[in-house]
Amino acid sequence: MTTRRQFLIGAAASVATLSSGSHAFSQGNGRRPLVISTWSHGLASNQKAWDILEQGGRALDAVEQGVQVAEADPEVSSVGYGGRPDREGHVTLDSCIMDEKGNAGSVAFLQNFKHPIAVARKVMEETPHVMIVGQGARQFALSQGFREEDLLTEESRKEWQHWLKTAEYSPWKPANDPNHDTISMLAVDQAGDLSGSCTTSGLAYKMHGRVGDSPIIGAALFVDNDVGAACATGVGEEVMKTVGSFLIVELMRQGMSAKEACREGVLRIVKKNPDWKNTQVGYLALGRNGDVGAYAIHPGFQYAVHDGQQNLLLDADNYLEE
Repeated sequence: MTTRRQFLIGAAASVATLSSGSHAFSQGNGRRPLVISTWSHGLASNQKAWDILEQGGRALDAVEQGVQVAEADPEVSSVGYGGRPDREGHVTLDSCIMDEKGNAGSVAFLQNFKHPIAVARKVMEETPHVMIVGQGARQFALSQGFREEDLLTEESRKEWQHWLKTAEYSPWKPANDPNHDTISMLAVDQAGDLSGSCTTSGLAYKMHGRVGDSPIIGAALFVDNDVGAACATGVGEEVMKTVGSFLIVELMRQGMSAKEACREGVLRIVKKNPDWKNTQVGYLALGRNGDVGAYAIHPGFQYAVHDGQQNLLLDADNYLEE
């Protein structure tokens, strides 16, 4: 039986051939609006975001509602409902959002709420803070009218119980699995304003209480409306230690293209981590002029680009195969 995801991927492939690290947008043609996101589950999320952008909506609304598609999809085992649990069997969620004015909101170690990205936006708009975590985040979500629900699906529960037999843990193993990581999304709207979002259930079978880069502004996500935006996916500890997304936007400010800046972000990790071959990080960036770039440590990182004419799934270039 063909799943909805397989259908979406097939539909994208029918209108474009996957390329390696560059495409029509990488030359900065200034086309607006535009939405990009990480991994194959970004295709369906991009479509939702595009529906908003096409009607003249804000990039902020697009990136929030776009990633909610992945958050609600039980087949996406790395985000929201259906996400793989920590080693104690709890699905814990991290998320952040940032708008064109530099406003930001974030939640971390949040449990039992399907759409942490919506809670993160409420943090941004309804509190004087940027980040709320754990029990405090739960209390805040309830105060804002969000409903608690069990996010551990039967399939994820069975996979966790199988993992418990050996409890062998590795933050990242090379695999041809397009459905294993954070969804991050960047968009520019008809007004030329940028926003970004990031949401995840984190590393499968992580230590209880572990928080990665996904809720950290400057690590998983950074937006500067004068320059561009960047986001990350992969092993969050490496992204945090190099403040990757902020770094990439600053490099773009200095004149690098989106792809060049993403590559330099990866090189910072490779140079500092002698065990870089056993970790994976992918970066995605969007310049204010429409320039799109992506780069990863290892092959396998894919990203989705929607400009209203096509919704493409593309392969990022990588350091290992240079």
